[in-house]
Amino acid sequence: MLNEKASLKSTAKAALYLLPMLVITITFNIWPIINSFLMSLYTKYDFYTDKVSAWGFDTFVYLWNDPDFHLAVRNTLVFVVGVVPITVILSLIIALLLNQVKIISGFFRTVYFLPFVTSTVAIAMVWNWMFHSNYGLINYFMGWFGIHPINWLTDPHYALLALIIMSIWKSLGFNIILFLVGLNNIDHGYYEAAEIDGANARQRFWNITIPMLSPITFLVSVNGIIGSFKVFDEIFALFQGTPGPGKADLTIVYYLYQKFYTEYKYPIAAASGVVLFFLILLVTLVQLWYSRKHVHY
Repeated sequence: MLNEKASLKSTAKAALYLLPMLVITITFNIWPIINSFLMSLYTKYDFYTDKVSAWGFDTFVYLWNDPDFHLAVRNTLVFVVGVVPITVILSLIIALLLNQVKIISGFFRTVYFLPFVTSTVAIAMVWNWMFHSNYGLINYFMGWFGIHPINWLTDPHYALLALIIMSIWKSLGFNIILFLVGLNNIDHGYYEAAEIDGANARQRFWNITIPMLSPITFLVSVNGIIGSFKVFDEIFALFQGTPGPGKADLTIVYYLYQKFYTEYKYPIAAASGVVLFFLILLVTLVQLWYSRKHVHY
């Protein structure tokens, strides 16, 4: 039965099963992407009549010369570099510690996972209070070491750092769970054999744990990079509908939001989305190329 060749009837039956999901995917995923690509080429567009008078690459020229877009790209890259590596390393360290503590590990897993399932608005409200220049916990603890209070949310020099700190904390839970699953799936026979051969704890970690966790590390890194490139909710919630003081937290997605919903420059918003798409695609392709050499399945 398993080796039976597919007949026209069975193929048609399978297609009917897949048809609803295919329609949903085309309608809500593929078509909006295609439409965004087309809209990015509009140079003269009337939204009310939905008529395009001219096509071209003027929107991309506008982005090339727009200082705000340059700032958005820079902030996005700084955010990605600041969040992803620290999140991956901290998640791995905490997962290793929880994997050693068997008695109350379930409690700590729940505690670390809570930020992932909690509303971004609720999290931003808590961090807004923690970052308060006069009453916040962070400045209070920093005062113990003689550090003067910092205006985390109103000083352009610290606003992006505040966003990075909150995003790291918010991303830890899900990554920790993934690393714990990976750690539990490693055969302890490898560790026993290495220990018999005289390998110490550090050697076992670098030669067994890290290579065996490489698929999970790759997955966490890819998800983290893609999610960080698309950061928006955290900015909107933490800075109450603004891109931070002096546009210190303006990212590509927030730039897109401003052009689309506040300035009504739809082709420019679509063009910024296209740039973001290819930027994420480029980084993902580099990661896939790297994974072929360094990820062990």
